[in-house]
Amino acid sequence: MMMAEFTGVDAAARIDLASIEAAAQRIAPHIVTTPLLESPRLNEWLGFRLLIKPENLQHTGSFKLRGASNAIWSLDDTIKKVFAYSSGNHAQGVARAATSRGLHATTLLPEASPKGKMAGTRAFGGTVVTYNRYTENREEIGEQMAAETGAVLIRPYEDTRIIAGQGTVGLEIATQCAAMGVTPDHLVCCCGGGGLIAGISTALRAKMPTTQIWAAEPANYDDTIRSLASGRREHADTSQHSVCDAIVTPQPGEMTFSINQQTLAGGFAIEDSLALQSMAAAFHHLKLVVEPGGVVALAAALDRRLPEDATCVVAVISGGNVDTDVFERALDATPLL
Repeated sequence: MMMAEFTGVDAAARIDLASIEAAAQRIAPHIVTTPLLESPRLNEWLGFRLLIKPENLQHTGSFKLRGASNAIWSLDDTIKKVFAYSSGNHAQGVARAATSRGLHATTLLPEASPKGKMAGTRAFGGTVVTYNRYTENREEIGEQMAAETGAVLIRPYEDTRIIAGQGTVGLEIATQCAAMGVTPDHLVCCCGGGGLIAGISTALRAKMPTTQIWAAEPANYDDTIRSLASGRREHADTSQHSVCDAIVTPQPGEMTFSINQQTLAGGFAIEDSLALQSMAAAFHHLKLVVEPGGVVALAAALDRRLPEDATCVVAVISGGNVDTDVFERALDATPLL
């Protein structure tokens, strides 16, 4: 059976703990449960306990496999082809999930995508088509190509199945924190279109209602932060460049913002230089390889952007698909500590 799709404010009502728990059962055979990690050295330096949820350790190297698996394993058995547009991580998740179900996936990626993300998508069985992210509209191209090929379009965040799948990260965090006997004051999560943080915040509002949830975005693409302040969906200047390729979306999703407007405490805009420094810190102190867009939540914590009275913070690392030249830049950056 295919789960019904909804738009706008309907999503806030339709995405709930039950839908996320159902997604967790559906995708369990296809994902790994990632741990909560911490570094005594970082805790001492920061003055509060920092727990890291490393979704870079997920199959395909990012959380995106969760939502993609939930969407694809919700499809009717008559479906044979899927299409996805993506910055790269969603494409890999869709390709792997589609292949595991015997479907063919075609993906639309920016022509300047990291080489590893393109190669990974192909390795997982997907076909890659490219476009110019600065002059072309991926939604328009994606809608047209999906219609022309008869494929089902799997959007990266404007899909209830995707949001519910991403919300399983929140379920795991709540379960792991309970086992550790802690209730975090704050959670900070990377944010592009808003699907991951919408799913996590929905789960945590039910499981850990006192935890404040914050978005972290690239400084040039802080559209969710500005949207929370204005009360309407704001646009980013898409002519701007950012090293955080995974989360440079032009505008929050209508569906995701209808949730995040209700659940988030605010957000933090992270400069490229801080993202690179935080990648180095993750490598040296946690032994993790993280991509720039995947590290911005950790960057917000390491830069002490959270309220001063924080005693326990969870930072979600969303991905680790980084090309070697960018990773080398990070390792050459001035150390944070």
